[in-house]
Amino acid sequence: MRYLIECSYKGTDFHGWQIQPDAISVQECIEKGLSTILKRKVDITGSSRTDTGVHAAQQYAHFDVDEAITDIGRLVNGMNGILPRGIAIKQIKLVADDFHSRFDATHRRYLYRILQEKNPFWHELAYFYKPKLDIASMNAAGEIMQKYIDYQCFSKVKTDVQTFNCKIEFAYWEQQDSFLLFHIKADRFLRGMVRAIVGTMLDVGLGKLSIEDFEQIILSKDRNKAGRAVPPEGLTLMEVGYNF
Repeated sequence: MRYLIECSYKGTDFHGWQIQPDAISVQECIEKGLSTILKRKVDITGSSRTDTGVHAAQQYAHFDVDEAITDIGRLVNGMNGILPRGIAIKQIKLVADDFHSRFDATHRRYLYRILQEKNPFWHELAYFYKPKLDIASMNAAGEIMQKYIDYQCFSKVKTDVQTFNCKIEFAYWEQQDSFLLFHIKADRFLRGMVRAIVGTMLDVGLGKLSIEDFEQIILSKDRNKAGRAVPPEGLTLMEVGYNF
């Protein structure tokens, strides 16, 4: 029997989603919780791998058990009772035996929060960055991204992938009071991709890069030509989509 977990987490206290040696990860905590309650070893497969310090408002993972879970509500409550405070289980539901949380996902949507006015209530949930930025130029860069599919220039160098192609549906900025928000949606993302995009777009907003420069970076396929990776605390995985 295959089950799908929907969860959310604040990534501050974890070394990313994926199990790491000698470091606490979200995957490890959920696997330990399921194994404890179900009294058998349970391995989970996540829809996306978030880096250390990155948050998720919506994340999915599937797992297999030999017998049907008779009281899913009790399992959800039990998990929320033993998991660290930074992780919450939203729901668990039965899915088809061939369902795959990663490969069956149709899209992912991320949000990067920049806070331009110091606010202690958003500490660890947004990147405090005060310089004035040209949002119109940054949005022009976002429109250019929809022309291309190869984003090797924004990928971490040491990564095991078959392709650097990603179909970006939208990438845009908006101002909301003291927040500057970057929204991006695509069928898939590369390791470190969103944080590298944001760092490069900030250089556009500061006037360090022109729109033409930004486009040439994409065409170069060279991570060294792109901007810095911005801090992880501003990034949140907001949505993972499926055709249920």
